[in-house]
Amino acid sequence: MDAPQEPRWLDPVEQQAWRALAKTLERLPAALDAQLRRDAGISHFEYQVLALLSEAPGRTLRMSELAKWAGSSLPRLSQVVTRLEQRGWVRRTPDPADGRYTLATLTGQGRAKVTQAAPGHVQEVRRLVFDPLTKAQSRQLREIGRRITRAIDPDDHHPDGGPRPTSAAASAESGARPHRCGVSGRA
Repeated sequence: MDAPQEPRWLDPVEQQAWRALAKTLERLPAALDAQLRRDAGISHFEYQVLALLSEAPGRTLRMSELAKWAGSSLPRLSQVVTRLEQRGWVRRTPDPADGRYTLATLTGQGRAKVTQAAPGHVQEVRRLVFDPLTKAQSRQLREIGRRITRAIDPDDHHPDGGPRPTSAAASAESGARPHRCGVSGRA
């Protein structure tokens, strides 16, 4: 029987980098969530769902695609979308191109909510992430994030991280300019 192969242990610099990244991955979402709950009455995940829909062509995505872009399981997303539907911010309908899928569409009220929440959110992202960094470090952070994401998901080929249309309904409506309420705030 072969002896188990010794793992490639982290050297001291890698260990420090890993601990810094792990701490950031733990604390940043909590800080963003706290700001959004305090200022907009929504969670960071709810904001993320609304923002992704606001950036999608026709403000519509298949639930499965929305779950992928939000980094969520479909059951978790479904629970959140149910709450957003109850508030009048999202509407679900069968996909006319393929009835096996469900579409999530941002409503006018949902667009107003994400537009209202976006300035405080981007201010907090800027304060916590970009203000402490130089422009060169921001570019490095972008490249580091892309490389780690590709290592996790080699099929992730979208460098900007934004949603793409996945249904005939969404594609048909993509002539309209998407409303941007992620951290860019562009309309």
